[in-house]
Amino acid sequence: MGRRSKVSHGGVLAAAMMAALMASMSGATANAHKISYGYARHERIIYAAIGPDTRPPIGWVEFCVEYKPECNTKPVSPRDIVLTSKVWSDLVKVNDWVNAKIKPITDMEHWGVVERWNYPDDGYGDCEDYVLLKRRMLLKAGWPRSALLITVVRDKKGDGHAVLTVKTNRGEFILDNETSQILPWNETGYRFVKRQSQANPNVWVALGVSRAAPVVVSSQ
Repeated sequence: MGRRSKVSHGGVLAAAMMAALMASMSGATANAHKISYGYARHERIIYAAIGPDTRPPIGWVEFCVEYKPECNTKPVSPRDIVLTSKVWSDLVKVNDWVNAKIKPITDMEHWGVVERWNYPDDGYGDCEDYVLLKRRMLLKAGWPRSALLITVVRDKKGDGHAVLTVKTNRGEFILDNETSQILPWNETGYRFVKRQSQANPNVWVALGVSRAAPVVVSSQ
């Protein structure tokens, strides 16, 4: 497939997508076929171990050149989301809505380059673009940036993949374009490589072995 040009009404589409999602997020609770909120409340909590600072993905670096105001942020104190039934319902809706609305396409097919991170405002994108849109929608809904972490993993085939880690007081949950289920990070079957720092989205940290939940966690 040749390079797909970005449609001129991308901004209009993005606004429509946001309006639809915000309306959806005020509706009913999560569907029963998803992992239950009760599971999230009672399962043993395991957090990913944070290693040293590491190099940001080139896609993020180039994204920050194009979307400089979005990356021009100051360090903040890490804040986790307090997990409630409403929060869980909103997460499910965001994941489902974006996964359904965006059509998968490789960067080479889309842009004619091997790697490019961008908002899928024309309705097409790869894994990083799904993550960026989910993150943007949750930020627009008032969620703290430090709880929404772009994460690089190796999937079950060993290929590079991007997901969104949502940090909560009941563990770290993964929003993924490959599945409608929102799973604890350690049940995805992925090998976690690195993600954004909670304090600064422009700083990336390596991820290692799991660790037990701390006695005290921050909250919204």
